[in-house]
Amino acid sequence: MSARYEELKGLKNLGQKYAYSDREVMLYAYGIGLGADPMDEKELAFVNEGTFTPRPLKVVPTFASVAAWGSGPGEMNLNRVMVVDGERDITFHQPLPVAANITADSSVVEVYDKGKDKGVVIAHQTVLKNEKGEKLATLVASRFARGDGGFGGPNLTQPDPHKIPSRAPDKTIDIVTRPDQALVYRLCGDRNPLHSDPEFAKKAGFPRPILHGMCTYGITCRGVLQTFADYDASAFRQHVARFSSPVYPGETMTMDLWKDGNTISFEAKVNSRGVTVIKNGKTVLG
Repeated sequence: MSARYEELKGLKNLGQKYAYSDREVMLYAYGIGLGADPMDEKELAFVNEGTFTPRPLKVVPTFASVAAWGSGPGEMNLNRVMVVDGERDITFHQPLPVAANITADSSVVEVYDKGKDKGVVIAHQTVLKNEKGEKLATLVASRFARGDGGFGGPNLTQPDPHKIPSRAPDKTIDIVTRPDQALVYRLCGDRNPLHSDPEFAKKAGFPRPILHGMCTYGITCRGVLQTFADYDASAFRQHVARFSSPVYPGETMTMDLWKDGNTISFEAKVNSRGVTVIKNGKTVLG
């Protein structure tokens, strides 16, 4: 087995301490576009506390993706310019509180070496726990490093993705992103200049900064919230999505959704460019 594979596979970082407040919770919700209509009471519940009429603030389930931003299994020494998000799978063990002190335990799950000049996919897991040690959420992230790979790792195949129904979608919705959306979303933690610096984006092969994959992921959670979950954040058990192409801020995402029992399947595309940006999406409600 190659030393590089063993180095990556052995990365682990336990007991990372984080804290967040309602400020971070509201910023994340606004960053994925909730509250764009300031008179929409269902969306305001995620971005604004009630004044004369008390109203508990709601937490978007995928806030879990930034609640411990910066946590991870350790330095992977990848070519940062060539790294993009591949997939995210979050299992929700209980609703996230509006404010909390949390612990993050991170480790590398698997390394998929696609060969020289083909990149490598690194899957790592982070478990968020509350102060009692109870699990809040388990996040599995797949990072695609296009500038790495070919170091002699084992010939492993990634798990099959969720299969989308072949019938016509049960619902289709359009979600408009703002031209400045990446500049807002980056305040949730991800300061990768690929999303904010035009010069950096061009060096990475993009004509302009792209929206964070995790912002797109959060937008798909928003799509399920407003269609099949009646804005009930506590109903989410799992939310999975695979990133197939970037979204540019200002574009409109068209989301197709299928409901089969408690499972919601979804995909998203940008019709103006004829590209699918999210594939094999799945939400489990319960």
